[in-house]
Amino acid sequence: MTTRPTSVAEDSRLIGRALAELRDATGLGLAFGGVVTAEGQVRLDEFAGVTKGALRGVGLAFGQGLGGKVVALRRPMAVNDYVASERISHHYDRVITAEGLRAMVAVPVVVCRTVRGVLYGAVRQVVPLGDRAVQAVADAARDLEQELAVRDEVARRLAWLSERTAAAEPAPGPMTPQWELVREAYADLRSLAGQLTDSEARQQFDVACEKLAAAGHSAPGVSRAPMLSPRELDVLACVAVGRSNADAAIELGIGVETVKSYLRSATRKLGSRSRLEAVVAARRLGLLP
Repeated sequence: MTTRPTSVAEDSRLIGRALAELRDATGLGLAFGGVVTAEGQVRLDEFAGVTKGALRGVGLAFGQGLGGKVVALRRPMAVNDYVASERISHHYDRVITAEGLRAMVAVPVVVCRTVRGVLYGAVRQVVPLGDRAVQAVADAARDLEQELAVRDEVARRLAWLSERTAAAEPAPGPMTPQWELVREAYADLRSLAGQLTDSEARQQFDVACEKLAAAGHSAPGVSRAPMLSPRELDVLACVAVGRSNADAAIELGIGVETVKSYLRSATRKLGSRSRLEAVVAARRLGLLP
């Protein structure tokens, strides 16, 4: 198992969000799951739906039960009757029976070839779950994989950028190649972060970027800087490193007219008359590196 760039607690929180959305979308009796520990154990901590509490906090060993087996195989599995199934071990029949679950599907959440979590969908009847329900759990896992992958990459780039920002000569000083590299990386990072769908994660990212942007600045006016929205800063960061409106639109996944709208708004807030003046003002105020 590799080390997570983001915390286990954050993984667990995102799993909980995915399960809530899954149950709302499917109406399954219970959606549950949890993170996979460094030892390969599935820890069941997240639940959406009516639960009797029998599964809460249970750890499933690697290869055992339905969850442990999907971790070992790295692929989804479904059973119409957990207790009677011959495809899995029955180490956890007692807690499954106590919870009253019968038909169940489990899907691993795999990021960079590491199983990070398991999502379950279950009902309390002996019935085939059907392709639609199984696919819904699989789709939820795929969406979560994408979110975790983006968060991991953002965390890596933030760490790298923090190191470079600390070493780079702050503006407004000589335009060193190292500082220009920081600005390019910052723009790329803001483009990548636009893929974050979790609002809390995006807020954490924006706070980290504020610190990075202001790290090399000591201008007394920083505290009086205008409040730019995250998207306005995304666009301005792209413009600051020479991206055209069309290029910025592609990188940020928005329309060209939307880019122009954000740019006009940022320029107005900064009291500038052109995109170049806006970039200069943003850097002077510590809003951009």
